Amino acid sequence: MNILLVHPKYPTTYWSYKHALKFISKKATNPPLGLLTVASLLPPDWNKKLVDMNVTSLRDKDLLWADYVYISAMSVQMHSVKDVISKCKLLKKKIVAGGPLFTAEFESFKTDVDHLILNEAEITLPHFLDDLQTEHAKKIYHTDEYADITTSPVPDFSLIDVSKYAMLNLQYTRGCPFNCEFCDITALLGHKVRLKTTAQIIDELDNIKKIGWKGPVFFVDDNFIGNKSILKKDLLPAIINWMHKNNNPFIFTTEASINLADDQTLMQMMVQAGFAKVFIGIETPDEASLAECNKFQNNNRDLVQSVKAIQSAGMEVMAGFIVGFDHDTPSIFQRQIDFIQKSGIISAMVGLLNAPRKTQLYKRLMHEGRITNDWSGDNTNYSLNFIPVMNKQELLNGYQKILHGIYSSKAYYKRIGIFFKNFSPPENLRKKLTFIDIIALFKSMIIIGVFTKSRWYYWELFFWCVFRKPELFPLAITYSIYGYHYRRVFKGIS
Repeated sequence: MNILLVHPKYPTTYWSYKHALKFISKKATNPPLGLLTVASLLPPDWNKKLVDMNVTSLRDKDLLWADYVYISAMSVQMHSVKDVISKCKLLKKKIVAGGPLFTAEFESFKTDVDHLILNEAEITLPHFLDDLQTEHAKKIYHTDEYADITTSPVPDFSLIDVSKYAMLNLQYTRGCPFNCEFCDITALLGHKVRLKTTAQIIDELDNIKKIGWKGPVFFVDDNFIGNKSILKKDLLPAIINWMHKNNNPFIFTTEASINLADDQTLMQMMVQAGFAKVFIGIETPDEASLAECNKFQNNNRDLVQSVKAIQSAGMEVMAGFIVGFDHDTPSIFQRQIDFIQKSGIISAMVGLLNAPRKTQLYKRLMHEGRITNDWSGDNTNYSLNFIPVMNKQELLNGYQKILHGIYSSKAYYKRIGIFFKNFSPPENLRKKLTFIDIIALFKSMIIIGVFTKSRWYYWELFFWCVFRKPELFPLAITYSIYGYHYRRVFKGIS
């Protein structure tokens, strides 16, 4: 068969980094790891093509070539998904769809999609393939079981042009031990943290190195430290050894819970292994709101000091924040600003609370009669899919206040300064300038340093690093470019 795998387009959001990618001549941040894994699950004698619409356009001739079109997407890609489905129907192409969006919203797609492969593909896709061979394929395939990911194959990176991406990615675990009310991870992937073997991860690292990649690699786990014991005893020592033998070709990023800050040994091992950045879900400094959403792992601790402990270990903390909880009062907006500024978290993603369909929050709000149908899947575009306790306009105005308070040039560059004064990356995590980085530097000097209102802050940071902390100079340029992207996304901020 001829199989076309399609990754729909992301809108321009905080996470798209669209405006930043232009500086390094890249098209997208990460390749579609889910589809690359699905490709490896398909029969090896089938012909496969992958179109990532964030990198290239979806052409009619690609669709006409295919016997089946496989689509995988997240909620934020909803609009592009509908466009792809319309094109397929116009050309009478059969559609196979799966992934988080379709698993959560399958009722919305039953009419337009020929086959819905829900939950984890390692379980449901083989059943569909068997039925397809006997010409008895069903409309929906789903399971209440969770996959044994020790059987998951190495993703097929041969289907993409890796030079178009800012970083490559791999997955070590699925599932999360926590139970945050607003998060659908446990509904989709369970509470039990399932791990690939160390041998699998080393194979994936070998594969990424073999294709010639040198640069950032993102461990896309929802909580990388879900099983700290095996991580410290097995995986991290193996990665440290692999990185040493291969002359440290990668710098790693991942996601973890705030209790990472409590384990000095784990942090030191992660740094030694090459982890430079970690995304933490902080959500809010308000303890009542943390309790409301079952984020108990963040309660009863000094969150700023926890952040600084991770930074002091040598890793940058990126973080997610939320406003719109029932317990939020108008004071939360300034409290969020003050927390983010004090902590020195440069990449602070602040979003409005929303309730994905599979979450406990959705169930509660539905029971309370508060769910609406206004969400686009993007929690940064002023959309809500529920009726908040706070006056909606007051909430939206307060949200805008936070964005101005942390991403205006003055506040943003001040926060970089706070972070830099107490941060010294270990030698193995210091960014080495490549040709692409040098091009990005010159682009930033012209675009940001000449043509933006933030140019004075840009040059102040530029020369401070040159003369005071030259080892941080590459990071300074990177963060200046990030700031340019954030201000372009959140329009009206200067």
